[in-house]
Amino acid sequence: MKLVAFNGSPRKEGNTHKALESLAAELTKEGIEVSIIQVGDRPIRGCLACGGCAKNKNERCVINDEINDWIQIMKAADGIVIASPVHFASIGATMKCFLDRAFYVSSSNGNLFRHKVGAALVAVRRSGGVAAYNQLNNYLLYAEMLIPGSNYWNVIHGAVPGEVTQDEEGMQTLRILAKNLAWLLKLKDQGQGHVPEPEKEPKVRTNFIR
Repeated sequence: MKLVAFNGSPRKEGNTHKALESLAAELTKEGIEVSIIQVGDRPIRGCLACGGCAKNKNERCVINDEINDWIQIMKAADGIVIASPVHFASIGATMKCFLDRAFYVSSSNGNLFRHKVGAALVAVRRSGGVAAYNQLNNYLLYAEMLIPGSNYWNVIHGAVPGEVTQDEEGMQTLRILAKNLAWLLKLKDQGQGHVPEPEKEPKVRTNFIR
C-alpha cells in the first residue's frame, strides 16, 4: 500500500518536514510505502474560480503546473497526508492554493479521493495549531475521506528546525496517528470485495439567496 504526504512548509527541512519524516518512519514499519512531496516553496497560484475543471472533466486544473501531476499521484495512492506550518493561526498560503485547486478538481470529476484514508497535521511555534489543523481537515471531510485519530490533535510544537523532536507528547501523537493510519489502510484493503461501499449520491446544491 502507498501513502503520499504533502509538505506545505516553505522550509524544505523545517519542523513540518521533520514531523512527516517521523510519521513516515512509523508507517514504513507497518509495511506502508511513503513518499513526501514538497509544496510550500513552489510558485503556485490560487484557484481562478473559472470552473474549467468542472467543464472539461479531464481531472486537470486549467492552470498547467505540477498540481496536475500531484492530483494523479493522490488518485493512485491508498492514503494521503496533508501537513502545514501555522501562519497567523492558519495554514500556509501556498498549501491552501494547492489544496483549493486539487480538491476542486477532485469534486468536479466524480470525487477522486472519496474513501481514501487521509490525515492532517500541523507544526506550530506556539498558538493557532488547532485552528490550522481544522482547516486541513475540512478538505478531507469534504472529500468523504476516512480519517483516523490519535490520542490528541495532530499538532506538534517547535520553533527552529528540529525542535519538534523534543515535543514528546507531540511525537507520541504522531506515532499513534501513524499506527492508526496503517491499521485503517489495512482494514480498508481487507474489506475490498467483502464490504460494499456506500452508494455515491449526486451532489445537491442549494443556494439560500434567490
